[in-house]
This record gives sequence, C-alpha cells and structure tokens, in this order.
Amino acid sequence: MKFDVLTLFPEMFEPMKKSVIGRAIEKGLLEINLINIRDFSKDKHKKVDDTVYGGGAGMLIKPDVVYDAFKSVKSEKSKVVYLSPQGKKLCQSKVEELAKKEHLILLCGHYEGIDQRVIDKIVDEEISIGDYVLTGGEIPAMVLIDSVSRYIDGVITGESISEESFSGSGLLEYPQYTRPEEFEGMKVPEVLQSGHHENINKWRRKEAIRITYQKRPDLLEKVNLTDEEKKLIEELENKE
Repeated sequence: MKFDVLTLFPEMFEPMKKSVIGRAIEKGLLEINLINIRDFSKDKHKKVDDTVYGGGAGMLIKPDVVYDAFKSVKSEKSKVVYLSPQGKKLCQSKVEELAKKEHLILLCGHYEGIDQRVIDKIVDEEISIGDYVLTGGEIPAMVLIDSVSRYIDGVITGESISEESFSGSGLLEYPQYTRPEEFEGMKVPEVLQSGHHENINKWRRKEAIRITYQKRPDLLEKVNLTDEEKKLIEELENKE
C-alpha cells in the first residue's frame, strides 16, 4: 500500500521508520512518501500562507501550493483524506475500509487551516481522530497510517488482529498474562495454565464481555450475545 503525505513538516514523521511500520517498509509491504508542500511555493521565500479574507486570527495555507503538491502524486487509484477536526471520527470500521485502498494521499493542515477551494477540489473525505484541535494534521496522519497499516497483509499476523479490541467479536480484548506465574501476590488464572483450549476460549470470551461492560458498555449494543452471556451482563448489573 502506498501513502503520500502532503505536509509542511515532513521531519515529524521520522518515528514511522521504527518498529512494526519500519519493518513493513523494509519488506516492501508499505510505501510512505513525504511531500513537502513548501517545495511547491512560487514565492522566493517559500511562503505558503497568507491572511484570511474577511479578517480573523492566524494565517491560511494557500490553495495553489496544495494543489500543485497534490498533482505531483495523484493517480487514478488515489483517495485523498484531509485530516481535520471537522471530519468524521476515525473508527475501526473506517480503518478496515481504508486498508482496502491501494493509494492514500493524506493532506495535513497547519496554522488556521487550508483555503476551502482546494479542499473542495481534491479532498474525497475528511477524517478526525477526536473531538479536539491539534496544531496540525501530522499527528492524526501518523495515527491513520499506523492503524491502517496493521491491516495490510503481512504487516501483522491475522490472528493478532482478529483477537484485539474492536475487531472480530466487537468486544474489547480479554486480559492477558505472561511469566512470572505470580507477581506481587497476584497469580495467573488457573484456566490459562490448564492447556484446555475450549475452557480457555470460554474464559476469554467471558472476560472480554466483562471488560467491555465495565469500560465501553455502548459497544455491547452491536454484539451478538448468547442467552448465557446476557445473563452474565445481568449479573454484572446487579452487582453495581
């Protein structure tokens, strides 16, 4: 999969060369290109912004420099995403949808934003990572790249993805343990040491429901629960 990132601060993406994403790039599973919008400025001082028509605080990124940066990387298969607090909030289903694309162009705003005309001209979708405002779109772009990349074949094992929070069952992930067997007086649950896979799976499902009920009960509305699991939730409600 190919990501082209239009940004004023390409150096901010240096951490993406590390860990899982870095290894995927080395294997050729991912391609992340950083396009400096400032390189397309026609101003001798490489200026990319100007004052806002109608007045107001701050400076706005000009449409022509963004458009020229976009044209340098666009293709027939490109989907352009503008990272914006006005966009739809990023969720797991959107992550999985974007992972099916071959080429994503991510537009990072800065200062007071970007001239609306170029947004209307080139952007296919606006995405937000939460109901708050950041200084620019670079961190949201990194969040989107990281979350989407995990669903590209070969980046992470399919088993790891299917069992984590928000995936597969729609539940939050069950608790997990490793050695030592006892830590600060707390022991690993016996069922996990039993080697009985059916019992282990039942325990994990039950714990996933319990944790989801405690931390994100809203998610349970979309989960297909058995009658026994519904009784478990009733029991949890009665304990409160």
